[in-house]
Amino acid sequence: MEKESKVEKILIKTSKVISGVFTPFIIPSAAFLFLFLFSYLRIMPLQYKLVVLGIVYCFTVLLPVVVIFVYGRINGLSLQELSDRKKRLIPYLLAIISYVFCTVMMYRLNIPSYMTGIILTSLIVMVVFTIINFKWKLSAHLGGMGIAVGCIVSFSALFGYNPVWWLSLIILITGLVGSARIILNQHSLSETLSGFTVGLICSLLVLHPACNFYFRYLLF
Repeated sequence: MEKESKVEKILIKTSKVISGVFTPFIIPSAAFLFLFLFSYLRIMPLQYKLVVLGIVYCFTVLLPVVVIFVYGRINGLSLQELSDRKKRLIPYLLAIISYVFCTVMMYRLNIPSYMTGIILTSLIVMVVFTIINFKWKLSAHLGGMGIAVGCIVSFSALFGYNPVWWLSLIILITGLVGSARIILNQHSLSETLSGFTVGLICSLLVLHPACNFYFRYLLF
């Protein structure tokens, strides 16, 4: 019994770390960092890359996290309570507002369409999650991982590189994140799979060269 208890504690602690590290808010910043390090965009001036990364990080990670944290403290809600389906609406709306500002900023700076599309994808996924949240709780963490997989597939088609190794790594991480959310009793298997599917489909529709003709007027 003691051994089982220790194993459970280790699993829970590990799951909390995984959930904290691979938060859905980090996906856009990670995607931009990936482009600046491993695509032809690495030749861009360092100052330009730092400015873009700074804007993306502020509007997609720092601002949403701070605002949601402040909202929780004002209303006396813990992180566990904020994960409740009925109490997720306001945090989603706060994040959506921040992502809208980020999208507008990207347009103002004339950022390439496939880069702006990353933010647009995240924004669309959050809107879809907000709507579905009225009836069903989807996993935002797995939605973010679905976006990550969609980005890799789309950019491999756009830039013509072999995505196998990157896909293998992201799919492995996706499995870890999904398992962590289930172990922490935050989501069921169906909620994690559905969240991943929504993120993947939205990212492919917006970013993949063969699918995004519906969004070309938005992206250009």
